[in-house]
Amino acid sequence: MESLDKPDYASFMANPQHLAKLKRGTRAWNKWRGANRDVQTNLYKADLSGAPLSKADLTFANLGEANLSGADLSRAKLIGAILREADLSGANLSEANLSRADLTLVNLSDANLNKANLSGVNLAEANLSFANLSAANLSVANLVGADLSGANLSEANLSGVTLYRAALVQTNLVKAVLSDCHIYGMSAWDVNLDGAIQSNLVITPEDQPQIQVDNLQVAQFIYLLLNNQNVREVIDTIGRKGVLLLGRFTGGRMAILDRLREELRNRGFLPMVFNFDKPETKDFTETVRLLAGLSYFVIADITNPKSAPLELQATVPECMVPFVPILEKGEEPFTMLRDLWIKHRDWVLDPIRYPSIDRLVEVLDKEIINPAKARFAVLLARKAEELRIKDV
Repeated sequence: MESLDKPDYASFMANPQHLAKLKRGTRAWNKWRGANRDVQTNLYKADLSGAPLSKADLTFANLGEANLSGADLSRAKLIGAILREADLSGANLSEANLSRADLTLVNLSDANLNKANLSGVNLAEANLSFANLSAANLSVANLVGADLSGANLSEANLSGVTLYRAALVQTNLVKAVLSDCHIYGMSAWDVNLDGAIQSNLVITPEDQPQIQVDNLQVAQFIYLLLNNQNVREVIDTIGRKGVLLLGRFTGGRMAILDRLREELRNRGFLPMVFNFDKPETKDFTETVRLLAGLSYFVIADITNPKSAPLELQATVPECMVPFVPILEKGEEPFTMLRDLWIKHRDWVLDPIRYPSIDRLVEVLDKEIINPAKARFAVLLARKAEELRIKDV
């Protein structure tokens, strides 16, 4: 990994002749540059804000700490250029060629890099917030510590990129290619990965054996799970003590919920509540599946259900954990419950109908907790069974 120590450029500030030639226009500059290939272009700390530099040949130019904010560098040649700590905020670099350039600590916020060639570029600690990098080629680029918050990387090629400690907050990665990336220490929040190609994402640091995953959103969790004892203990605790309470708890039914939570806590369980009293247009299936899959067992209050039948129908077949349906006296189970009970009787227990909350608490251990624990043990043993192959 390249050092971020700043080179001593102070002894060779921008060459006044080079700067004057560049300000004459791109055509004149490119003609002079073509005839003087052996000259090292020196534009260090030059003020080129808003300059019209479209198609300019700035190959291997020294533009360290230059002010290029708002400049038009579309289709410019910046191959191998030095742009350390330069200000390119709001600049137009669409279709520019910056391959192998040094852009360490550069400010590219709000810049347009659509279809730009950034292969092999060093963007360590760069500010790329809200930059447009759509369809850009960033293959094998160094993005260590870079800020990509709000950036548009849709359809960008990020294969082989190093993203150690990079920040991706509300970053657009729709249809981006994310393969063979190094993402240890990366922070990803609310990123859009619709249609993205994700494979071989390395979640471990360079000095450790490689562990690869194929999903950016779960990468951080997997690493924590493998390396953080506290996280493993939390997940194990939920699996042994977590009880999911499902139902539509409104008005007077909140007393049922509160009493059940209290009784479960008193018995050493960790109650998790999912209240279906929410807008009916929203699909809660994935949330319920996740919580149910982490639980020791599920208590589903199906009294006067609305959303619950749909969610249970989608969740029960996917989650092999004990489900205990309960309902108040005078109510009948919804029609689909019988189908779920028939098809998944191994973990859908017989419904418990109670006349009052006091009676429900009275039989909580005998009719709900103990049967659920016994069924959990049976299911756990079944999951551990070896596949038996019958030779004929």
